Amino acid sequence: MKRSELNLRLKSAAEFMRSMQFQLPPFAFFSPAEWEEKGESFNSIRDTALGWDVTDFGSGDFEKVGLLLFTLRNGIAGDARYPKPYAEKIMVVEEEQVTPMHFHWKKQEDIINRGGGNLLVKLYNSTAAETLADTPVTVMVDGEMRTVPAGSIVTLVPGESITLTRGLYHTFWAEKGKGKVLAGEVSMTNDDHGDNRFLEPTGRFPAIEEDEKPLYLLATEYPKA
Repeated sequence: MKRSELNLRLKSAAEFMRSMQFQLPPFAFFSPAEWEEKGESFNSIRDTALGWDVTDFGSGDFEKVGLLLFTLRNGIAGDARYPKPYAEKIMVVEEEQVTPMHFHWKKQEDIINRGGGNLLVKLYNSTAAETLADTPVTVMVDGEMRTVPAGSIVTLVPGESITLTRGLYHTFWAEKGKGKVLAGEVSMTNDDHGDNRFLEPTGRFPAIEEDEKPLYLLATEYPKA
């Protein structure tokens, strides 16, 4: 992705969140120069990867396959410095913009439609070989247990949420014609380096072409204290 595209996406996302009355913490808007001045007291943000995260999953086409996130809180399993056993993210999901099919070995999560359009979530159980199973999927939607056929799409309207258990394959996107979605994620500790099982080979973090200066740094780009 080009840095100029990233900058536009970040600016647009921040404006969308404000329009939805969702407020980000101050560090979301630190400039690269400000990050250079931040000392060790900000290491929890650096080490637990809080902040902006924009990815095209290696597709080269962010509009079709991609996601923009902001991680608000997180811990590191087994690290006494960061003992939080939970994480929270806010995501901007564009119409028909797909997050690829994947599951997590360790993390259980709730995905919440915080507002905007409808969020569509497609579900499969996984097999022992980590392929797609053809068995019915039992899933909780706002406390209601539902059993649906393999490959079913669950529609979440604003305010609704779904619980995604370990090993449950899922992919999601915003429904065409309904508007983009502000989606929340509340989960166990998040580890994007070691807890994502994508069905197809996927690049989690983008290669960036530096065609202009960054507006804000991504969570993977903070300078050391």
